[in-house]
Amino acid sequence: MLMFAVIVASSGLLLMIERGILAEMKPLPLHPPNREDAVWRGTVPRPGRLSLDAGDSDLQVRQDVRNRTLRAVCGQPGMPRDPWDLPVGQRRTLLRHILVNDRYRFLYCYVPKVACSNWKRVLKVLAGVLDNVDVRLKMDHRSDLVFLADLRPDEIRYRLQHYFKFLFVRDPLERLLSAYRNKFGEIREYQQRYGAEIVRRYRAGAGPSPAGDDVTFPEFLRYLVDEDPERMNEHWMPVYHLCQPCAVHYDFVGSYERLEADANQVLEWVRAPPHVRFPARQAWYRPASPESLHYHLCSAPRALLQDVLPKYILDFSLFAYPLPNVTREACHK
Repeated sequence: MLMFAVIVASSGLLLMIERGILAEMKPLPLHPPNREDAVWRGTVPRPGRLSLDAGDSDLQVRQDVRNRTLRAVCGQPGMPRDPWDLPVGQRRTLLRHILVNDRYRFLYCYVPKVACSNWKRVLKVLAGVLDNVDVRLKMDHRSDLVFLADLRPDEIRYRLQHYFKFLFVRDPLERLLSAYRNKFGEIREYQQRYGAEIVRRYRAGAGPSPAGDDVTFPEFLRYLVDEDPERMNEHWMPVYHLCQPCAVHYDFVGSYERLEADANQVLEWVRAPPHVRFPARQAWYRPASPESLHYHLCSAPRALLQDVLPKYILDFSLFAYPLPNVTREACHK
């Protein structure tokens, strides 16, 4: 009943965002929050506060929308206020996704397909493991990194209370498309582990041993419809379940859409050395574009999209992303 109420409330907020109502709100300062917000978030404004260009109103509005939405949804009765309010499995997932830097006193919840490899590279430079962010090495996503799950409960609580906490988010469906293209188009391990099973389940006459390297996007969506979000692979698990933004009071939520600017602001905020910068996007990299996403969504059965969206509704609403427009008119433009 609670989750139904949250989804209904979130859907209403999404409708407001789509219609541009929230864009009319007066912008408030970017995180760190002011003293009023600090009471709700359990944080204290920090010295060295970032300054924003007065003309950067889009960023201010986005942050304000996210702050207000987080307060509205996370303030509902029964929503977690602390990681120890979570069931054991959810807490384990959360703690395994929060990276720790003790020298610069920050926590970063990594979200796959939202530049997390580059952030891990930055953390390794800050830890002295890599000389610079441009070192050409295959990223090891576990070694030389410290996760909250590695620490004792008292150490976890201290860092959650006193460290600067942030995450980066992306349009939920664009993130799914990026995971689909990368994992089923390039990674043999995923083709064998997930792709073959998806084809067996959802393609008539697939045979007992499909290669799994030709999964279609609608087949991937059908697979997601049947999956429990709490048990999904991290590359398509909702951000809400990965980072638990109600249980952890993040000081900043950055956007993939303005990745380099937001990331370098965070580095300034935590007082990283001036030579440490966020890696520039590689010239060969072609991210999933809004046009590509529009094409794939318009090619999928509308009923299928209606079944997928509820699994990611909190990601849409909490982080102020509009629902996709897949009306016949929009798809035929």
